[in-house]
Amino acid sequence: MTSSYLRWSAAIGAMAAAITTAPAFAAEDQAAAPQQAQSSADELTSDRLNEIVVTATRRDSNLQRTPVAVSAVDSSLIRQASPRDIGDLAAFVPNFSASTITNFNAASFAMRGVGQTSIIVYFEPPVAVLVDDFVVPSVQTQLLDTFDISQVEVLRGPQGTLFGKNTTGGAVTVRTKRPELGVVGVDGRAEIGSFGTRKVQVAGNVPIFDNMALRLVGGMETTDGFYKNGACYGPVGGVPTSNYFGVSGCLDGKSAGGKDVVNLRAKLLWEPTSRLSILAQYEWLRDRSETVPSVNENSTYTGDVPFLTDILGTIRQNPNSSDPLDNAAVTYRQDGLIKMKDGQRISVDGFYVNADYDLDFGKLTSVTGWRRQLSRIPNSYAGAAPIGKDGTPLSFFDATRDDNRKTFQQELRFATNTGTAFDMVAGAFYQRETVDFCVAQLLGFLDLQGVPLGLGNWNDTPFILCNAQRSKSTAVFAEGTYKITPELSLTVGGRYTWEDKTWYGRQQVFIPQLNGGFDPSIVVNEALDASVFRYPANVITLRNKANKPTWRATLGYQATPDVYTYLNYSRGFKAGGFNDQIGGFAAFTDAATGVIDFDAFREAARATKPETADSFEAGIKTELLDHRLRFNLTGFYVKYKDLQKQLNVPIVVNGAPNQVTLFVNAASATVKGIEAEATARLFKGFTLRGVLGYQDGKYNKYTADGAGYNLADAPLDRAPKWQWTVDGTYEVPLGSDFKVIANASAAYTGRNLNTQSITDIDGNTFLNARTLVNASLTLSQVDDKYYVKVIGRNLTDARYRIASQNVAGLWLNSNFGAPRYFGAEIGVKFRGP
Repeated sequence: MTSSYLRWSAAIGAMAAAITTAPAFAAEDQAAAPQQAQSSADELTSDRLNEIVVTATRRDSNLQRTPVAVSAVDSSLIRQASPRDIGDLAAFVPNFSASTITNFNAASFAMRGVGQTSIIVYFEPPVAVLVDDFVVPSVQTQLLDTFDISQVEVLRGPQGTLFGKNTTGGAVTVRTKRPELGVVGVDGRAEIGSFGTRKVQVAGNVPIFDNMALRLVGGMETTDGFYKNGACYGPVGGVPTSNYFGVSGCLDGKSAGGKDVVNLRAKLLWEPTSRLSILAQYEWLRDRSETVPSVNENSTYTGDVPFLTDILGTIRQNPNSSDPLDNAAVTYRQDGLIKMKDGQRISVDGFYVNADYDLDFGKLTSVTGWRRQLSRIPNSYAGAAPIGKDGTPLSFFDATRDDNRKTFQQELRFATNTGTAFDMVAGAFYQRETVDFCVAQLLGFLDLQGVPLGLGNWNDTPFILCNAQRSKSTAVFAEGTYKITPELSLTVGGRYTWEDKTWYGRQQVFIPQLNGGFDPSIVVNEALDASVFRYPANVITLRNKANKPTWRATLGYQATPDVYTYLNYSRGFKAGGFNDQIGGFAAFTDAATGVIDFDAFREAARATKPETADSFEAGIKTELLDHRLRFNLTGFYVKYKDLQKQLNVPIVVNGAPNQVTLFVNAASATVKGIEAEATARLFKGFTLRGVLGYQDGKYNKYTADGAGYNLADAPLDRAPKWQWTVDGTYEVPLGSDFKVIANASAAYTGRNLNTQSITDIDGNTFLNARTLVNASLTLSQVDDKYYVKVIGRNLTDARYRIASQNVAGLWLNSNFGAPRYFGAEIGVKFRGP
């Protein structure tokens, strides 16, 4: 409590300082103020749409003349829409959907039939996220805050030529605001809202010399959480233990799932000459949010075989509320290495340098980055948390997934500007990454089934699985554009990538078994203390190499000054990967002798093959009615081969049901669809936006050992057939000094599969269709120095799943989106010399 109080005191003090010092900046530049006001007034009364510049081809280009399916969300739209994070911006991009991974605050981004539904640390998502050209490797930190972002570009379809591997679905590129030379500026805002939301964000720009400027950005957000830890249980049955037999009740119903995040970014811009620009950044993030609760949803299953949690009586209907948000469950275990009362602990430190050097015939760009992420993520997975007679929680399946990740990246590219009919971009890319991972589990459900354990109770004895990976990725690429005529251009590009991964794994063991024998003196204070490098006994080593070419060919035609068309074919690939869950539950140990079958272990642990995508695309981009209407339409057809899939497979351990997670290549698929975007300035001050996405995807083939039905009969993961958004903004002057901005939107996402059952098609889990209605109303000075905004999200108070999984017949649990939210925000923004 004291720490939180001190942080909030500091944040409020910084906001107050921004408010009190900013007018002095403005007063120093009284001559500049009318110019700023005039520029704002021009924008207010303009009846034409502004030009949008994107970097989808690794050089600045007009959105309407860029032969790529790319959507751009600029800072103006971000300010109007008031998103919580970049996931909320998916509503403004056709066939792009954003949710979370079950039990985690991790990004589940999906585009054109492929998406991320797994938290496996070595699984590389098919939608890449880049911040200032640095690839963010972990889905746990991809749901970025939108403060201090100048523009987000979403490139749909394989982007393997210029953006590399792991872009079979597309890429999300984020541009943060750069420091400004010769400008003193402050941008600050504070928000309070529902479920105890408190947020403060401040950015300050300070010139150091004529050719150097510093921008400091900081933010802090806390909430109480919108879940209630109120799930009910019992009477617990099965094979009784003295503490849990016959026990029933409900949890305390207190708020759960709150956020506590602090992030800072320092940016130093140096332009020693008119040709050279160097931007150095330091990133610091500390996420101490509460464990993400989940809701047991066994009742949604329509098959014949009951879940183990039902058989054992560890869940029952809450008699007081049917609202899923009131029926979440967290055990808050603080022993057995879980430390759930501490919540999730994610720490990020990063240092990045972007340098540009302008030559007479082009620009040389270097992107260098180093990033460290430490994650400690405990959770109660089953959405069930019975309490024993003595008040001890039953960890039906509690675990903490802990990892240390270090990433180094270097890219060097050159974009020509010859002034002739031919220009090109060429470069090289290198990434090196180390990951050390351990998961510690408390498996109390095995006590209820009477499974013997000589070390004590399963509910109190951590079972630890550890592995690690060292990987390198190297690539060279080039893409050239030739203007056949002033209107007709041909672009051809290619990339070649070398992948090299080494994986170290050990079967799941108890702490005394870490040295290969039985040593009760071994002490482990956290899961990663059991690292495969600290305890190398019985660790196997596997290596995987893959060399892959990718390419693109595009024909673009400027039919009229306002109509541009293009045809595009591209090949992309996603690197193969290892499975961090292989080796669980002594799957490769002879029960009678205790001898490990290392050959079987290696065969099961081998990496998947790379996933490839071939995309065919046709698009038309138009600006009509004297730049009052912008309408873009794209049609696409994508063929996927060797799709990488995760399956939860039921197994039996010591006569009791259990599960193992498999990571396989087992599928080919095709996806076709259309994407439409329209923006219209209907009259002065009023902008209407519309987005429509349609995709029809199906498996051509999908087989796996132990499948209980034709897996190809299921839909593709995270591929809603329909998505649409309608958004309107009305900006009107209120006298000569103020303006009112009203924004409202409705966004629909169709029903889509989240996880697939291997045994029973009725066991597949879905995210239900939803329409979210949001609105905001802003009163601002004409020059935006001060403003007050009221925000409403999910105004219809819809209940909708954002993640859901069926764990091999043991349980089915889900996460839900936030209910109706109301908030108020105040802000200041000043610029001076």
